[in-house]
Amino acid sequence: MLLALPLLAMLTTAPAIAAIIPKPASVVAVEGTFTLAPHARIAAGKGAEEVAEFLRSALRPPTGFGLNLGGRAGKDTISLALDRKLSRLGEEGYLLEVHPDRVEIRAFRAAGAFYGVQTLLQLLPPEVFRSAKVEGQVWQAKCVKIEDKPRFGWRGVLLDPARHFLPKEGILRFIDTIAQHKLNVLQLHLTDDTGWRVEIKKYPKLTQVGAYIPEYLADYDPPKPKNGPRGGFYTQNDLREIVAYAADRHVTVVPEIEMPGHAGAVVAAYPEVGLPDSNVINGEDSSIRFMQDVLDEVMAIFPSKFIHIGGDEVDKSFWKKSARVQELIKQRGLKNEDEYQSWIIKQMDAYLASKGRRLLGWDEILEGGLAPGATVMSWRGIEGGIAAAKAGHDVVMSPTSNLYLDYYQAEPAEEPLAIGGYLPLEAVYGYEPVPSALNAKEAERVLGLQGNIWGEFTPNMKHIEYLAWPRLAAVSEIGWSSGAKDFTEFSGRLAADFARLDAMGVKYRPRTGSPIQALGEWTSVEASTEWVVREWDASEEMAKAGPYTVRFAYTHGAHRFHVRWAELVQDGKVVARDEHAGSAAWDVSANTYALASPGGGQLKVRAEVRYEGSDSNGILYAIRR
Repeated sequence: MLLALPLLAMLTTAPAIAAIIPKPASVVAVEGTFTLAPHARIAAGKGAEEVAEFLRSALRPPTGFGLNLGGRAGKDTISLALDRKLSRLGEEGYLLEVHPDRVEIRAFRAAGAFYGVQTLLQLLPPEVFRSAKVEGQVWQAKCVKIEDKPRFGWRGVLLDPARHFLPKEGILRFIDTIAQHKLNVLQLHLTDDTGWRVEIKKYPKLTQVGAYIPEYLADYDPPKPKNGPRGGFYTQNDLREIVAYAADRHVTVVPEIEMPGHAGAVVAAYPEVGLPDSNVINGEDSSIRFMQDVLDEVMAIFPSKFIHIGGDEVDKSFWKKSARVQELIKQRGLKNEDEYQSWIIKQMDAYLASKGRRLLGWDEILEGGLAPGATVMSWRGIEGGIAAAKAGHDVVMSPTSNLYLDYYQAEPAEEPLAIGGYLPLEAVYGYEPVPSALNAKEAERVLGLQGNIWGEFTPNMKHIEYLAWPRLAAVSEIGWSSGAKDFTEFSGRLAADFARLDAMGVKYRPRTGSPIQALGEWTSVEASTEWVVREWDASEEMAKAGPYTVRFAYTHGAHRFHVRWAELVQDGKVVARDEHAGSAAWDVSANTYALASPGGGQLKVRAEVRYEGSDSNGILYAIRR
């Protein structure tokens, strides 16, 4: 449910307070400074004991203090209390008061107390996030009163160990960083064509075979690097450990088990479940039971309300060519392959509902009719989310245009290899999860948002951290903070966040680069396979005189977008032109054009373009050099 909370003015200039990410709703500075002393205590009221133990465990390594637990609130005490009178703050809101002689954290629920602790840690010196004792450090926090609660209940991030297996220890460390930023959902993409990563005891070949598929090279240009075997899987105990570790930090782990497409690893292990030489499930009754058996074991590991079944990018041509599937379509009274996919999804929706769970899938599950209890994760733009919300279904917004964090965040030549696209920090921070097309009632269906880090080009956790931070800090603030956003002010707080990430040893991307503005977009709706001239208004974005780079940044779709030339027009007259062949897709080849602006007047960027097919979408950026 959408939680609205007015963002009150921040009444302090103290750097430690201004540097909190995500930005709290209300911050009031108070005279004085609190100093954490070796003899300090942590007092926990009923229901807050585990949060108190978390705080003591977090403070012990950097401070060396063996803080005692217990007793009542008072001098030299950090007190944690749950208060029924604070129901207005919801499940995750909190009150934090830092006094010269004590700290008080109060909340309605334990999750709120936990987030109050995270804010307190950010008020202390960044060295508090180190894992070993820091000699000579004085542990002080400016006195302050904070009242805070999140805007959205779903503030998520996806990791993809199906493409490149990720060690359990790296995922645990990643959970620490997202919890610090008040993100509360971790989706694990556990199965795909390239690997099956979850132990299923009833079907052991899923990991015996499916977890050790030979090196997989999809049709990407440039080709993916060879990083050796992609083998590996998590035992059920491994996953229970991840789930428990996350739960202690109020992060819910949502598993994704792909079906009916992206099932290459399943078909490799159990060919009878799929079609020959395909990556799709065949839809036989026996195959439906097979996948439901899998979900039984998955649900026994993951207590999350939502179970993600994928449902995206199903190659329905395999069904179309299969005489048996065509027979099943007729037997079940279905019209076509879209309804066949919908029928499969509905079986899973009903099965999960019978177990007290809810089905979550990518927006393709809308095709052929949406299952009654399904929740949609909208990735191909925002249209799927709008359609689902208007139809009375819950939605998590995750569009490629703003939340696919496996895209490049700067010039590709200067960055580690990525899947393509272009998503600078500014574009992430500027995203608004509730589409303007929704009315107030429909907007309540937007559960929140999720940033996704897919695994095709991310062979290790260091690479993932570089793609994630600071863009996940922006996702955190969008999901938590209400009211108007100010990118310049947010950027000022990032310096302190970087210091905290430094203390944790996280490999983030430093803030560098030139001002970036989005000029417009291209979409599949406008597709033309013939060369046509299109133009975008740039009167505001290129108003300052000087050199600019115009970039055609692909976001999603099956086809490339080609460019012959680009030019800048001022008041109807061409004032700059760059002519060379360019292509915007995964290859991002020569997709930038140098156009100097004289400044002022009516400015338009004009280009001769062609779609390679009917499915290509992207954004045009102007970057001031």
